[in-house]
Parts: sequence; C-alpha cells; structure tokens
Amino acid sequence: MRRETIAPRANWQQEVEAISFGFHTLDGQPYWREDACYVFDAAAIDAVEAATDELHSLCLEAVDRIVRNDRYADLGLDDTAARLAERSWFDREPSLYGRMDLSWDGISPPKLLEYNADTPTSLFEASVVQWYWLEARYPDADQFNSIHEKLIARWKQVGGPPRVHFAACYDNPEDGTTTDYLLDTCLQAGHEVQALDIEEIGWSGNAFIDLADRPIERLFKLYPWEWMLAEAFAGHIGPSRTRFIEPAWKMLLSNKAILPLLWEWFPNHPNLLPASLRREDIPGPVVAKPYWGREGEGIAILDAKQGPVVAPQRVYQSLAPLPVFDGRHTLVGSWIVGDEPAGIGIREDNGPITRNGSCFVPHLFR
Repeated sequence: MRRETIAPRANWQQEVEAISFGFHTLDGQPYWREDACYVFDAAAIDAVEAATDELHSLCLEAVDRIVRNDRYADLGLDDTAARLAERSWFDREPSLYGRMDLSWDGISPPKLLEYNADTPTSLFEASVVQWYWLEARYPDADQFNSIHEKLIARWKQVGGPPRVHFAACYDNPEDGTTTDYLLDTCLQAGHEVQALDIEEIGWSGNAFIDLADRPIERLFKLYPWEWMLAEAFAGHIGPSRTRFIEPAWKMLLSNKAILPLLWEWFPNHPNLLPASLRREDIPGPVVAKPYWGREGEGIAILDAKQGPVVAPQRVYQSLAPLPVFDGRHTLVGSWIVGDEPAGIGIREDNGPITRNGSCFVPHLFR
C-alpha cells in the first residue's frame, strides 16, 4: 500500500459532475481528490477482503448473542428498541449494505475501528466515481470494487413487495446522492421505486403512507434508527407493516458500544482492538467514542495519563493510529453488500480523526 502523487484530469470537475457527483468540493476545498491515488498489490487486496469477511461474521455472531442473551442494556437501548431489533433478527429481515472503517497500512492486520452498519455514506464515491476515474486514467489496472454489481444482485435477493420507497433528508447533498444511487440500483434490479423526503412520510392510522396515500411496505431509509426512535411517529413503527432497510437489528452493529462486546467474546482477535465502557480497563492511549455519531463527531484521542471523558455513553477503544502517507492520515472503508465484501473507499485527513470534510482518494491495484 502506497500513496502516489499524480496529475489530476484537467477537467476533472466536469467529468465527475457528468456522472451526477455534485459535492466534489466542500467549502471551496476539494472533497474528491485525484491529484493522488493509493496503489496496492493483489496480496494486500486479498488480505483486506479476508479480514472484512471475518469481521462481518464476528459481528453477526455478536448480534445473535446480544439478542439471545438480552444484552441490550450494554448498548444503552430501551425496551422499544430491543424488541424491534429482536423481532427483525428472528424474522431474518435482510440487510443491504454496510461499511467497516479500518486502520490499515497494507501490511499489518486490518483493525476494526467501527462498523457503519445503518446509514453509511461515501458509497457513490466508492462504487461509481472512483471506477470511472480508473477507466479514464488506468484502464490496464484493477480496483477492489464490485459494489455496483453486488448491490443490484442483492436487491434481487431481498424480494418482498415490488415497490420500494426511498427516504432521506434530501436537503443534504451527500445523503440525497447516496439514496438516489441506491434507488437506481434497485430500479436496475427490477423493482418499482419511489423517492420521498423523510418528512413526506405520513401515517394513515394503520400504515405509513407516501404522498399518493399508498402504503409503504418496504422502506429504505438513510435516517439513523436512533433518530427514528426519537421521533413522534416512533410508536407506529412496531405496529406498522413496513419493513425497513436497513432492518432494526442493524442498530446493534452501528452502535459503538458493540466494540467492548466484540472484545469480550473474541479477545485478542487480530482484527479487533481492546475496547471497554471503562477507561481504566485499557492502559495506554485510547480513543473515546460516543455510542452514536457520524463523521468523527464527539471522538477524542486520550493519552495514557488522561482519564475518562466527562460525558455519558462513551466507549473507550485502544488507539490504533491511522497510517500516515505524505502527511495524510489514511482510513480504509471496506464495504459489505449483503454478507459479502465488495470493495474499499479511502478517506484521508491532515489530522488523526476522519471527519465530514476528510477527502476521498481513489485506489487501484495491479
């Protein structure tokens, strides 16, 4: 794994806009960067694919143990959330996708930092934008990226009613782009589709409905479960006939409090880091993380002498510093579609915490 400085396409902005990538620049700074790329060999790609597959299996085993052993309190979940997660797990409600964030230098075993299993973004960049870049710049190379094909295949497996509704906060360009992209893959799989802003979903008295008063039987929602359960309509979720993608059991994986349970059940696993709800359990530097959060929100790095964060619901995970290439801290996001590893997307930042504005950089392998 290495970072190479390269010349970007002269008209790269127009090229990415032509494939509907509109948020390539944030606050005047490039979010999408193609003045560099990350280069791997095939052995490194095999290693991250195998680690991703292994970690996903461990996570599914952890979900099953949480449900069967009633460990919801460890995740800070109330009875309403627990019953929704439990029902969706025992009903085998299907999952579509997720993204594992890994600290990985291409040599050492990849370490799981967290599993964005409910509302992961940076999908369109990983699936489509970097693939078009590869075909334009390095058509003789390859890329660990079968995300698009696997998404279409997964929609065909999901089954259920012919129409799938898609809901997001469409005033957020990243959320809107991600949701519209997933809608397109669902359409290509042969389903009928309907897009809605999350605020346009109604309640008829016995069902969630769209603007045409049609019952919403299957809903993809790019809206976190913890937000949904805090809404006024939360009491309707259980009695409704709507089935959600991602299903409620995914809230167990997207909760960072699962990290101590993974370490409890699979101690010293080469792809896991020591984690606990108590700072004193982990000697040395740690990362303090809130149970819920996105894009680095609420994360703090504590040195060996610092005590716990004065804030509720914090997880402490042994620090696995992101590798630094050319002064940039590099995070590997490894995608799961269904139950299969599907590709990677790389984010980098000047600082050690990956945040909303951290850049996306394409990759290739030979």
